[in-house]
Amino acid sequence: MQLSTIIDEYYDVFLSLHADTVLPGQIKALNAMRACRTSDAGELFVSCPKCSHTQWRPLSCGHRSCPQCQNHETSNWIDRQQNKILPVHYFMVTFTIPCEFRHMIYQNQRTGYALLFECVASTLRDFGLNPKFLGAEIGMTMVLHTHNRRLDFHPHIHVVVPGGGVDKARRQWRKKKGKYLFNQKALAKVFRARFLDGLNKERMPIPRGVQPRWVVDCTKVGTGITALKYLSRYLYRGVISEKNIVSNRNGHVTFNYIESKT
Repeated sequence: MQLSTIIDEYYDVFLSLHADTVLPGQIKALNAMRACRTSDAGELFVSCPKCSHTQWRPLSCGHRSCPQCQNHETSNWIDRQQNKILPVHYFMVTFTIPCEFRHMIYQNQRTGYALLFECVASTLRDFGLNPKFLGAEIGMTMVLHTHNRRLDFHPHIHVVVPGGGVDKARRQWRKKKGKYLFNQKALAKVFRARFLDGLNKERMPIPRGVQPRWVVDCTKVGTGITALKYLSRYLYRGVISEKNIVSNRNGHVTFNYIESKT
């Protein structure tokens, strides 16, 4: 079942119900997917050099949320990441903000996501520079996920980090020893402090009832390629895939999702 067909069917009704809350980026995505591979997206004139056959072909929209596009971009991204892989163990570090912040982040996505990236990067960088942990500058590949497996809004950042870094003062490579990168609880504590401080500087309200313990998960992921392939599945696609749409009947769209707890 094509997502573009469902968008076409409910587009006007959706805007009439949610015109006051829908975001400009969401409208742009809907319009792009409606036009994808139709004449509205533009056309390419092709001809065969060996015969007289010619044809107009509609173009793809190229939007990252469109299920008909971006397979090529995903493959290119994986190739670029593979060329950067070092001969060391890799770690996947996941930073999650408490559920109390989700509404505020959704209403202030540009500022909220930028702050999230800044706090995650600075926390990992400073832990790497600390002589007690590594004493070197580390590299990282960071990917923002905005939803969980149930497709609920749940912003979090995955970071793939090589187990080592560059000591610029000595001009040498330092390899991380042991089974874990950095202490998860210590990372969470520093990340929490920096994120709350960033909200105060941006004059964004801190919700009530925020728990003092935040969640940071750090897992060893071997050579790193498996983790990068996992992240690539979410880089150039929308939240829901067409294969998970079960039916569209009587104004109700039914789809599957994964329940993580089971």
